[in-house]
Amino acid sequence: MTTSISSRRAIVWGAWVIASVFYAYQYILRVMPNIMLNDIMEQFGISAATFGQFSGVYYIGYAFMHLPIGIMLDRYGPKKVMSICILLTVLGLTPLLFADYWAYPIIGRFFIGLGSSAAILGVFKIIRMTFSEKRFPRMLSLSVTIGLIGAIYGGGPVSYMRDTLGYQSVVQIFAIAGLLLAAITYFLIPEVKHTSEKTVLSDIKEVLKNKRVIWSCIFAGLMVGPLEGFADVWGSVFFKQVYGFEGTLAASMPSMIFIGMCFGAPVLSFIADKAGSYLATIIGTAIIMGASFLSLLVFPMPSVLLTISFILVGVCCAYQILAIYKVSTYVREQVAGLTTAIANMIIMTFGYAFHAIIGGIINVMGGPNAPDALIWGVAVIPVTLFVGAAGYVMLLVQEKTEQKKLQV
Repeated sequence: MTTSISSRRAIVWGAWVIASVFYAYQYILRVMPNIMLNDIMEQFGISAATFGQFSGVYYIGYAFMHLPIGIMLDRYGPKKVMSICILLTVLGLTPLLFADYWAYPIIGRFFIGLGSSAAILGVFKIIRMTFSEKRFPRMLSLSVTIGLIGAIYGGGPVSYMRDTLGYQSVVQIFAIAGLLLAAITYFLIPEVKHTSEKTVLSDIKEVLKNKRVIWSCIFAGLMVGPLEGFADVWGSVFFKQVYGFEGTLAASMPSMIFIGMCFGAPVLSFIADKAGSYLATIIGTAIIMGASFLSLLVFPMPSVLLTISFILVGVCCAYQILAIYKVSTYVREQVAGLTTAIANMIIMTFGYAFHAIIGGIINVMGGPNAPDALIWGVAVIPVTLFVGAAGYVMLLVQEKTEQKKLQV
């Protein structure tokens, strides 16, 4: 009996570790272009605008598959779905090794986005399968922390590997690691039988027709620039050209955002509970991030101050958790889970827009080797942050007005 319980616990914890490692793995793949920007541009002879589209197409794949992956996880279970999705990310890496034409890396990046969509959804599914509801928040926060460690190691250490081994050798290492992870996932995660045949079409329509949900997602999407526009791709080259930092320091600086995010979820949740307003907390994070990026662009700061500023920005980037939770309160409980999937899908779609717009501006203004071009490109981020803050102010005013009407 004791052996049987121990064996079950090993399976439970093993499944959670595998899902968390996949979440970290896809985060590394997401930020790798930040480190390999010059290598990829030289190999394929592309412009900054084209590279921005390459980086951003990840988010199209991610957003495109977010909802279907959620449905497939419910129908077929994480064993098969996650294994296939990990293989998709490996397939997406291969064009950087073997392709001669630029179209293939674009398609590969799209495949990486497709496969990566199963990471966070797989974490949700496995935690709900294997742990009690009471332990769900704790296990989810641990998984997010592991994933963010992956993002951090997509910065300085991967840059060092690239400088030492060459960028294609690094891509090969991660491709092999992906194959091993897919095999481990398939053999260790337990099979789950589907028990429900309910359609979700009517529920999807209900969520998409909720204007408050959609506007909230749009405003949240306007605030993803620091994470999915700067830290993912343009941060490293910005610090090289504008601040004159050497390679490893330039690559490590954006990683401070991910370090801050490790603490952001519990910190912002605590603040929101104490303040009694999730929307006000989100507005505060937008203002802090906007002010930090304005300072970055206007007032040259020493590396120590930049590190502190970016850790604070990282804490504020965890606003997405508050935003998605708040969106789920705008609908009935029966569609709250579906609403969070749709919200994450919409918010992530803005990642492509930031990459494409920033890359386009940089290209028009002189390319990634021109400091002024990078400043103009990154300037998009504080602008959209303040627009997002203004949008949430309108939602907050609307909420307060409705509360007063109910009290009358």
